[in-house]
Amino acid sequence: MKKINIRQMTLVSLFATLTAAGAFISIPIGLVPISLQNLFSLLAGMVLGGELGALSQLIYILLGVVGLPVFSGFRAGLVVLAGPTGGFLVGFAISSYVVGKLIGKLSEAKYRSYFLAGLLGIIIIYIMGITQLLLITGISLREALVIGVIPFLPGDFLKVIIAAFLAVRLKSVVTLPEL
Repeated sequence: MKKINIRQMTLVSLFATLTAAGAFISIPIGLVPISLQNLFSLLAGMVLGGELGALSQLIYILLGVVGLPVFSGFRAGLVVLAGPTGGFLVGFAISSYVVGKLIGKLSEAKYRSYFLAGLLGIIIIYIMGITQLLLITGISLREALVIGVIPFLPGDFLKVIIAAFLAVRLKSVVTLPEL
């Protein structure tokens, strides 16, 4: 990775902070809470690009692992990352990277392309989250889908719409070279 400048550092920090704030706005509905974290992880990739978007999410995760209560439910520690919902957290960073790389290949900011990249990002988060949920809990795939995907589909679809809308508008203001 190349060196990043102060402006890029500030934006990376901002998106890490927004993701943490998104965790505080959460509704517990069982094992996996509804939150705004994935909205900000998608937006980070869309606006900052693959490397910087993923870096913002890795910083967010590291802040939680070292003990700052930035995960949903004001939780922190490696136990959260290694727990049943930790795959969703890892999915934020991977999703942000992939979404950012896809967006970086576009010649211009078009809502439809951002929306489709966001849908792929949500699918990546689900795959990572469900995989760890299955491994840690030992429940069936059907149960994991009922716990970790189905209740979230309408809200996550709405978050993709919002992220794509905001990113297209923000992209004209925040232009960063891809690392």
